[in-house]
Amino acid sequence: MNREVQPALSVLNQAQKERIHNYSLEILARVGVRVESTRARRHFARALNAGVEDKSVRIPAEWVHRALDAAPSGIDLYDRLGNFRFRLGAADNLQTRFGIGVTNLYYQDPKTNAVTPFSRRHMGLATRLGDALANYDVVSTVGILQDLPPQIADLYATLEMTANTTKPLVLLISEAQCFDAALDLLEHLHGDLSPKPFVLPYFNPITPLVLNADTTDNMASAIERGLPIIFNNYGMSGATSPITAAGNLALLNAELLAGLVFSQLVKQGTPVAMGSLPAGFNMQNMTSTYTPQTLLLNIACAEMMAHYGLPHSGTSGSAPGWGADLTAGGILWMNHLTAELGKVGLAPFVGGNFDSTVFSPALAAYSDDVIGQARCFSRGFVIDDDSVALDEIESIGPGGNFLTSDLTFEYCRQTDFSSSIWPEMTLEDWQAQGDPAADEILRRYTCRLLGDAQAPVDRSELISRGEAYIEQATGGP
Repeated sequence: MNREVQPALSVLNQAQKERIHNYSLEILARVGVRVESTRARRHFARALNAGVEDKSVRIPAEWVHRALDAAPSGIDLYDRLGNFRFRLGAADNLQTRFGIGVTNLYYQDPKTNAVTPFSRRHMGLATRLGDALANYDVVSTVGILQDLPPQIADLYATLEMTANTTKPLVLLISEAQCFDAALDLLEHLHGDLSPKPFVLPYFNPITPLVLNADTTDNMASAIERGLPIIFNNYGMSGATSPITAAGNLALLNAELLAGLVFSQLVKQGTPVAMGSLPAGFNMQNMTSTYTPQTLLLNIACAEMMAHYGLPHSGTSGSAPGWGADLTAGGILWMNHLTAELGKVGLAPFVGGNFDSTVFSPALAAYSDDVIGQARCFSRGFVIDDDSVALDEIESIGPGGNFLTSDLTFEYCRQTDFSSSIWPEMTLEDWQAQGDPAADEILRRYTCRLLGDAQAPVDRSELISRGEAYIEQATGGP
């Protein structure tokens, strides 16, 4: 008898998954992809056993199936101290893994709500915040440093990330020419990254159906170093992808399969996590936005990856809102809860707003609380003789209470329903404290977190060694 009651969300049935797969195969065979890198085209040419005359590459179904057979079903991720943290994979997806980030241009001070250009100091603060908040499993590149020249900013950003947390890192590099240099820096500090990878490089194609040169060349560099990678696409329905949900899913899935084929042509057996960040396109103000339907597509994409037996990386619901406010709360709740109930493997980009240009520490702190509650919901409960406890119900009888029962004493500490941010207050308590607003309490909580967050004990050593390496390698400040 099954004792576990666990809520789940399902979008596609088996026949629908196979239909989307077949549509995607047809797109790749009939339309193909544009491959802009000479280096990448050589990989496809070797597979074709012929020259690729132009940038258009049509991918036959057998290539896709060969790549699906070759790619591993899971990715083992470690912290930078070499300790195993979790396995990312469909068969082992007991809960969604979340990350703080990603690549914001500005920083929103939780004390004043003022927005300023994202700086190296902000990267250190945000990384330590992600390290301190228990519901974040990884730290993604939180912002793009605006206080350093672009040719070295990615290197100092990478240094601040690795020095201010021991959690696994999802690495996004803004300047393509800095990618290899960033991995060189990490290898200088930590040695060979491949035996126990704590760095997961992240790549995007250009939708629709373009494997751009920067993406494929840097993918090949990461793969040749023995690293697992994330290959995600971003589609705006009605703009860069079809406006219908089915067309959107089929096209984005085809792009993912093209990226998978390329990764296995570079090195068979390369671990790849894949997924889509599907968004809507608002034609009135020319901006992208997450909607209930696009978050539904996120779950559908996760189910496609589970159908293939591949690790999944999807959307985190960040982008809307003007800070940690009501305009962001609904989408965040919808994303985090459906991610936990669906088959989402990794949601690495939490904390951005204003169309993912501003990092809000308060929003990241609020999301940590939401993730915790969503995880509690998704764990479900147990039904068996011990949990029902008929003898206890009989002994207490009609009109009694369970305040001092054996089960209450056993489980009362496991049923804490309180928020990590907001205290439970009566009307009288709230009025006695001067009628505080919820966002005011959240901002004070976030400021305390930032003030108390401790850097790893080896931070100073890593910063010193990393700065010396960067200065020698680039002549930077």
